[in-house]
Amino acid sequence: MTADYVINILASITLVEMMVTIGLGVNLSDVLNVGRKGGLVARSALANYVLVPAAAVGLLLLFRAQPMVAAGILVAAACPGAPYGPPFTSMAKGNVAVAVGLMVILAGSSAIVAPILLRVLLPVVTGDASLNINVAKIVGTLLGAQLLPLGAGLWLRRQYPTLADTLKRPATLLSTLLNLLTLGVILFVQFRVLIGIRLVSYLGMLLLVIATIAAGWVSGRNMNEDQKSMVLTTGVRNVGVGLVIVSSSFPGTAAITAAIAFALFQTIVLALIASAWGRLTPDAIVSTSRRAA
Repeated sequence: MTADYVINILASITLVEMMVTIGLGVNLSDVLNVGRKGGLVARSALANYVLVPAAAVGLLLLFRAQPMVAAGILVAAACPGAPYGPPFTSMAKGNVAVAVGLMVILAGSSAIVAPILLRVLLPVVTGDASLNINVAKIVGTLLGAQLLPLGAGLWLRRQYPTLADTLKRPATLLSTLLNLLTLGVILFVQFRVLIGIRLVSYLGMLLLVIATIAAGWVSGRNMNEDQKSMVLTTGVRNVGVGLVIVSSSFPGTAAITAAIAFALFQTIVLALIASAWGRLTPDAIVSTSRRAA
């Protein structure tokens, strides 16, 4: 059993468990309320499936990233719907209900949209038309590892709310442990490569994070406190989905290292931004916004 096989299995198990946990803690009404806002969903789709991938492609070409590094970064950039969106929105004193709705919609849709995007964009950034992913295989994998577990969690929350409340805490703990285990294995396997990442690479990552924030900001303009939800759900990319794709499509390559490096970097940067944003937001504004909602 190879290290890449272990990483692939761990990433898949972690993604399944995370999606169930998200579903257990989400009220279906929150998702439906956001889904009814066609303009909000359209703006989010524009930011996550057009602006962010376009920015990633532009920066990867500008920095002339190595093919496998470019593949790993692009996979991470093309996968929205991260579970960190709502917690970061809460830290920023934004509309958490909207962040939850957007997260679920993006997590569900990315199982289909992200592989198609990658099929089109990967040859552009790698310069190799033969370097590609099996769209049907990845869509099938993500439907089973992401959409179905999410739906199961939402159904359980809807039908048996008391049981969902009981399971939520241990499920969250298990999710944390699985994420740490997966991260630990990846760091152990990829440690020498990670410490060799050049400073210019981190500059490129920072510019991409700024681009994702800008995409959310532009798409969420004139939305008052909902803008924070748009910015933060767009800014933080879905690490779990990205790892499943790169570990199954590009095992034993720098794509895994690039994806995990960007995942760590963007999570830390977005956490700092969310915390600072929350500190700069007066409580009176937050209370007024919530009463209006």
